[in-house]
Amino acid sequence: MKIHIPFDNHIYTADLTQPISLALGFGPSAENPNAFHINPAQFEPIRVGDFVGAVAEGGSANCEVVTYCAHGNGTHTECVGHLSSERIHVAEIHKTPNLLAQLITVPLYEDADGRACITAKSFLGIEFDKVPALIIRTLPNELDKKSRIWSGNEPPYFSLEAMQHIVNAGFDHLLTDLPSVDPEEDDGALAAHRIWWQYPQNTRLHATITELIFVSEHVSDGLFYLQLNLPKIHSDAVPSQPLIYPLLRDV
Repeated sequence: MKIHIPFDNHIYTADLTQPISLALGFGPSAENPNAFHINPAQFEPIRVGDFVGAVAEGGSANCEVVTYCAHGNGTHTECVGHLSSERIHVAEIHKTPNLLAQLITVPLYEDADGRACITAKSFLGIEFDKVPALIIRTLPNELDKKSRIWSGNEPPYFSLEAMQHIVNAGFDHLLTDLPSVDPEEDDGALAAHRIWWQYPQNTRLHATITELIFVSEHVSDGLFYLQLNLPKIHSDAVPSQPLIYPLLRDV
């Protein structure tokens, strides 16, 4: 099935039968990236009286209890509830799962302490499109990112100038292959998160961040139709499944 989308005085076509998933999963046989020393997700059969939710153990059906933390177990999308004392649920504020998105690839630079980060310099030569979502693929883009243990290894992050640059460009949804937009150790400042959501002074309640995605090197930079799918779990962050579809301009 194909859809036709008007944008910037042109008509673009997306083939919805050809999705490209950016998600990294958790669980048996999944990619299982890990960040912030968060325990791997746990999968256990439910046990109620004589019933066990595992066919391998003699149960009539499989029925698992899953324990996870979205912020460290795979691709996840978060909202400003990540920072606020008030409970704000990302699935409740994310009202537009179908979006236009721009994919860019950026190099990393070193900060004053020798840590890798995205800086304003990373965006040199890139012209931002006026679309709601920005997808950032960082270099180098090794395949081991898909299952990398980021915990304790000073993963790259966004400098405050870089984050402000993105906010000023007008994006409302940010997707990154890094485990966080802030450093692993920052004494709880979460300064880049605060800049993104303009929290608490002028909070951008509708804005989201999606972390721990992976974009194959076979996918070229450019415009995409994005489906940012979230389960209806009442939490500041939930596992997510971003799907992108290349946009082709009609002749």
